[in-house]
Amino acid sequence: MPAESELLKRKSTVYLTQPKNGKLKRDIEERTRLITEKKDINITGFQADLLNWYDQNKRDLPWRRERDPYRIWVSEIMLQQTKVDTVIPYYERFMSLFPTLDALADAEEETVLKAWEGLGYYSRARNLHQAVKEVKETYNSKVPDTEEIHNLRGVGPYTAGAILSIAYGIPAPAVDGNVMRVLSRIFLIEDDIGKATTRKKFEALVNQIISTDKPSDFNQALMELGALICTPRSPSCLLCPVQSHCTGREAGIHESLPVKMKKTAVKTKKNESGSRH
Repeated sequence: MPAESELLKRKSTVYLTQPKNGKLKRDIEERTRLITEKKDINITGFQADLLNWYDQNKRDLPWRRERDPYRIWVSEIMLQQTKVDTVIPYYERFMSLFPTLDALADAEEETVLKAWEGLGYYSRARNLHQAVKEVKETYNSKVPDTEEIHNLRGVGPYTAGAILSIAYGIPAPAVDGNVMRVLSRIFLIEDDIGKATTRKKFEALVNQIISTDKPSDFNQALMELGALICTPRSPSCLLCPVQSHCTGREAGIHESLPVKMKKTAVKTKKNESGSRH
């Protein structure tokens, strides 16, 4: 068990996917600071309203009943591009077959892919399998609770933030599409969410507004709000627990947010391919 001073040190660390360009990093942080100041939003009140709503309305999902980083990790990988209701039976069956990180690491790839059958996007299963093997060999079967988690195969900024905050209680940003939609409306952010710099801006924003006492609940509450209330079309604003903080709704443009420009087709060589983490 880490010493109390070490835990406090970890909790005070800012986890952000930092741009390599130092000036760009400073520009993002400064613009994000100005966002919170300009909108004049009561961050403490926003946190309280959001967390109270989550306490009373959160869905009872199997991966929310514990804080095992391995199980949180598996659930987050499964939830990529797949609906929650679809994931639940697959997650429960997967956990019955591979209840621990070591059990998955020791399994044959064919067995893992068979267990994944029906979820699709098999590269997710292969990456997860390779990554847990690395954790077993390199980290003594303990999922890293430091920046090293970003080095694991298939673990992008969102997945890393989710594991760090939900499993370890570290105030790390976990920014997915739901979170960007919610925050673009709350803070009236009109940047194109398809751009990498915009995602980094949202990560910096979450770093400023996240509850350091309840980072797990805060991140999950933002995701839950986006999934149930602040939906892409016809958001249920009258039921929203943070409607009084929403500058997008006050301006009457909340339904046009977030901004996402259409991508123009780009010709690529036949041997080039893209992947999503």
